[in-house]
Amino acid sequence: MEGLNPNILMDLVRVHMPFGKYKGRFLCDLPVHYLEWFAKEGFPAGKLGMQLHTIHEIKINGLEKLLTPLRNRS
Repeated sequence: MEGLNPNILMDLVRVHMPFGKYKGRFLCDLPVHYLEWFAKEGFPAGKLGMQLHTIHEIKINGLEKLLTPLRNRS
């Protein structure tokens, strides 16, 4: 698992959406329909795009419980 960054999931519960309709919301709290729109139209470049793609995958695969202990820490 070389290259795996354990802080990726922590960022999803700490980082706020920097623009758009849901500006200011934690990435983990973005609604699925908004993430699906990005999946269809294209995620932004860079770290934010990777974070949005990650939270999208977590939500569509029903893995949001992974974030519960992290939310309690932050």
